[in-house]
Amino acid sequence: MRRMIAGLAAMLWVAGCDNSTTVGPGGVLPAPANFYYELEPSGDPVRPMGVLLAWDPILSDALLVYRVYSRPDLNVDFGLRGETTSITFHDNGDPDLEYFVVPVDVEGFEGIASTSVIIDERLRLESPAWIVGTSLDEGVFLAWADNPFASEPAGFKQYRVYSASFSLDDPVCGVWGLEGTTIAPEFISSALPNGQPRCFGVTAESIEGWESMWSDIWADTPRPDSRNVVMWTMESDATLAGFRFWRDANSDGIASRSELGLVLDGTRSDLDFQVWRDLSGRFWFRPVRSGTGMLDMGPVEDLTSIDFAPELGYSTGQHEAKVGFGYVFEMDGGDGFARYGGLRVSHVGADYMIFDWSFQTDPGNPELAPGGGVKTTATKGIIVPR
Repeated sequence: MRRMIAGLAAMLWVAGCDNSTTVGPGGVLPAPANFYYELEPSGDPVRPMGVLLAWDPILSDALLVYRVYSRPDLNVDFGLRGETTSITFHDNGDPDLEYFVVPVDVEGFEGIASTSVIIDERLRLESPAWIVGTSLDEGVFLAWADNPFASEPAGFKQYRVYSASFSLDDPVCGVWGLEGTTIAPEFISSALPNGQPRCFGVTAESIEGWESMWSDIWADTPRPDSRNVVMWTMESDATLAGFRFWRDANSDGIASRSELGLVLDGTRSDLDFQVWRDLSGRFWFRPVRSGTGMLDMGPVEDLTSIDFAPELGYSTGQHEAKVGFGYVFEMDGGDGFARYGGLRVSHVGADYMIFDWSFQTDPGNPELAPGGGVKTTATKGIIVPR
């Protein structure tokens, strides 16, 4: 069902123009039925790309063309906007306020005008009340308030998700582009480069094509992660008891897949941590290389539940590895900026443990999971130097 503000066709046509409808010798063609419009969203709520007008066909051999009339406001006469043999008409750019269509027969006589439609911005929906994001491996999961649909379900069409480049060094969004559309209040932006922040914003589109004002802007950064990594204790198999989130083997400063999440010999001195077991059977994390500290986050439901990496509180001392607990590691990136990794223990056996991990490749960026996104008003203070 379309929500239209329509007028009386013949009345508007006679009152709005200098000449009245001319009757052809074969009779007057009927008015086109179901005349409606749909805007083309542009990302700018007050400036659509154009408007598409459509109506039902008139099935008559006497029909030659349709003429579309419009006016920019209600205080001026209608003017001819164009002609078409189709049952649609595209008006590019800012649309006029009011339109109607008139059939024309083969003799050149105009028939009865359709009802008019008013391109009424009052049909614009509410903007989403909030938006949050979750950093993923080569992607970002977005969720937002569903209030535009809840407030006007009959007028709701879809959400439009936009994204732009972003830098923590200069927190200003770049050129915006359409990321995709969805009817659900959530969206996964995938195939994104890890370690490269992006801005995201969402609008709600009505069935007429009106875009709401934008949601708040959310910035987030994809980061690598992995599930179900197995490590052994120093006591059971020292060759598989060490871990390094990122080891820049070729010294190019780029975190390639082969350099991430490495299970290594626990006797090495360049590890982020090693795992060992005490006499009571408890497992422990022990930070190894200089500049690495860790923080116990307590019980977490999932790896993605680990929040924004805290700025303070990291310790170089050992921490017990507990099932269901999350841990954040702060490490020296070797370039003057810290790196952050997240870890959640999912299983502890007699000789080995299983865990999930995530790592943020963007220098100094503490985003790891939900809440890790930052508004574009964020200051440079969230970049942690080393």
